[in-house]
Amino acid sequence: MRLLHISDLHIGKHVNGFSMIDEQRHVLGQICDVVQQQKPDAVLIAGDVYDKSVPSAEAVQVFDWFLTKLTESATPDSHIFIISGNHDSPERIAFGAQIMSRQNIHLSPVYDGTVKPVIISDKDGPVAFYMLPFIKPVAVRHFFENEEINSYTDAMRMAIAKMNIDKSIRNVLICHQFVTNAVRSESEETIVGGLDNVDAQVFADFDYVALGHLHRPQSCERPTIRYSGSPLKYSFSEVNDTKTITIADMDANGGVGFEYIPTSHLRDWVDLRGSYNELTALQYYESKPELRENYVRVTLTDENDIPDAINKLRTIYHNIMEVLYDNKRTRTKSIVVNSIDEQKTPTELFAEFYEMQNGESSLTAEQQSFINEIMERVQNRE
Repeated sequence: MRLLHISDLHIGKHVNGFSMIDEQRHVLGQICDVVQQQKPDAVLIAGDVYDKSVPSAEAVQVFDWFLTKLTESATPDSHIFIISGNHDSPERIAFGAQIMSRQNIHLSPVYDGTVKPVIISDKDGPVAFYMLPFIKPVAVRHFFENEEINSYTDAMRMAIAKMNIDKSIRNVLICHQFVTNAVRSESEETIVGGLDNVDAQVFADFDYVALGHLHRPQSCERPTIRYSGSPLKYSFSEVNDTKTITIADMDANGGVGFEYIPTSHLRDWVDLRGSYNELTALQYYESKPELRENYVRVTLTDENDIPDAINKLRTIYHNIMEVLYDNKRTRTKSIVVNSIDEQKTPTELFAEFYEMQNGESSLTAEQQSFINEIMERVQNRE
C-alpha cells in the first residue's frame, strides 16, 4: 500500500509580517501533482492544516481549493486522511466529517476517549488507519478520571490502549505530537522543559506512524515513526533544510520503504552576513540577483548600529525579514542570556529556586507531584 504523508501546511501563516499564502498555493499545487504521478492509496495530512484556530477567509478558501484539486488528482479509490494539530480548531476540522467520508475524505473527530479505525484494503489485505488529533493530558484525563495520566506519554499510552488494535493486520497511526529526542525548528510552538514529550515506545503496535508537529523531516527511534516535516520553510532555522513529501510503500508484512520528493519555493530563504558597506556594495548584490527577491535575514557585523537599517537594506533586498547584529555588544549580551540552562525542566528550575530559598536539598515526592500538576495547568491555560 502506497502512502503519501505530509503535515504542517499552516495555511494562512504570516512570517515577520509577510504572508505565505502565495508560497502555500505554489507548494499545495506541487503536492497535487505528486499525488497524480504517484497514485497513493492514501494521503495522510498529519495536522496543522491552518496556522490559527480561527483561520482567515482566505486561508479557508485556499484549503478548499487544495482539497478539491487533491481529490481530482487522486485515483477514485484513494482515501484522504486529515487530523487537527495544535494550531487547528478540532471542531472546525471535524465539521462535515460524515458527508466527507462518503467521498473517501476522512476528518479526525474531536477526541472523545475513543478512536475508531478506517479500514481500507489492497492486494495484501486490510490496513487500519487510526486518526488521533493533537491531545493534551488534561483532555484524555477527562474521559479516564480513574487512570493516572500525568504526562503526554501517559495520555498517548492511554489513548492508544483504548483503540483495541488488531495486531493481526497492518496498522497506521496519524497523530500530531512531539516525540522525545526529535529535533525542533524555530517556527514551532514549544513548551519549556519538554513537558510535551511523548516516548516513542508507545507506538510499538503500529507499522507506520505518520507524525505532524515538527517542521524538519526526520524519523524517531525507528524509520517508521516519521515526521514528514512542513512542505515549506517557515523560519531561518530551516534555511539549509530540504523540504520533502514522504512516500511510504508498505508491504504485506508491514515493512515500509521510503521515497522523499523535494518541494520548491517561489522564494528561497537566505542568511546574509557582513558589514553594512559589504552587503550594500553594487558588485555584491548584482552578482547574486536572486537575493533581491528571496526572504532574507541579515546579520550585520558593524560595531555601531546603522540607523533604520532594515528599511535601507529593503531598497536592495525587497523581502528582508530581519536584521541582527553580531558585534562585541551583542556577544556580551549573549553570554549573559545563555548562562541560564534552557535544558532544565520547569520542575528542576523550581527545585533549584526552592533550595536557594529554604536551604533544603530537594523537593519531596509530594511536592514534585504538586509542582508538575501546577506546570501542566499553566501550559494548558486552565
